[in-house]
Amino acid sequence: MKNVILMASPNPDGSTAILTSQFQKGAVENGHQVEVIDVCELQIHPCTGCVACGYEGDCVQQDDNAMIRKKLLSCDMVVFATPLYYYGMSAQLKAVVDRFCAYNSSLNRRHLKSALLTVAWNADDWTFEALEAHYKTLVRYIHFEDMGMVLGYGCGSPSMTKASRYPETAYRLGKSL
Repeated sequence: MKNVILMASPNPDGSTAILTSQFQKGAVENGHQVEVIDVCELQIHPCTGCVACGYEGDCVQQDDNAMIRKKLLSCDMVVFATPLYYYGMSAQLKAVVDRFCAYNSSLNRRHLKSALLTVAWNADDWTFEALEAHYKTLVRYIHFEDMGMVLGYGCGSPSMTKASRYPETAYRLGKSL
């Protein structure tokens, strides 16, 4: 299976990267291909809502989203990896997701598998409610098959994350594919 991880943390050595690398390790050990795309290093403009794409054509914006589109339309699974920023995904990942509108039907037809890897400093039981709801709605709308979520409560720093159970949970999720 070919996996694309949309890694969307501005901190390339942070807690999100730890979960991403552990998921990747598990998936590769199980014989799967994994490509990590650091969306924070790319030039992705926000959707303008111009609808020039017709919801299934080329976007008028000339940026790195064309590469993401090509990768997602040729993979079997997309993994969303993001720190929790004010109870949602990072702005960098949100910009990518918003641009799905230009190839919405193509994504729907692919029936990709998906997963969510996320971390937050907060450890309250409600911490991930908004992000979970957003992810589940996206999965339902685009007909993804959810393979799981790793919700890293209390992962405010790399040392906190490494000492938690969440890297192992991400590894097992990758290995389970």
